[in-house]
Amino acid sequence: MERPFVAHTEQAREVFRTFLRERGQRQTPERFAVLEALYHTGDHVDADALYQHLRDEADASVSRATVYNTLDLLVEAGLATRHQFDGSHARYERAYAYAQHDHLICTDCGHIYEFCDPRLHDTQQMIGQILGFAVARHSLTLYGQCRRDACPNRAESDDA
Repeated sequence: MERPFVAHTEQAREVFRTFLRERGQRQTPERFAVLEALYHTGDHVDADALYQHLRDEADASVSRATVYNTLDLLVEAGLATRHQFDGSHARYERAYAYAQHDHLICTDCGHIYEFCDPRLHDTQQMIGQILGFAVARHSLTLYGQCRRDACPNRAESDDA
């Protein structure tokens, strides 16, 4: 897994600690290991890949059920976002202190590109005003074919 610089992990830990305390739930090392692993990946990760990483690379004794349950808690706490791209299994990404962004997904190789366009925020606010709707967030996913030279599944006849 990629391990980019993560400036907000400690703040996310504090938010999670408060979230668990307010709900009377236990603050276990395993739950925090899941949080740490998610916040140290630069990718959209599924629960099984996160479990595998914790077991193999982080040397953490975390059960698969704990990973799934903790990811649900992180989503509820606003610390993670769950995506269901094109009917596939759920993928997660960190959410605390990260800007709203949208996704482009290559239908050939599955590569996920992130992008942010402030005009989308303006459009969502305008539509909310027109319809009398308080928009809290949005999700936009575009599907197509990437033009990366390294796209492993692009058909031979496709022009780059």
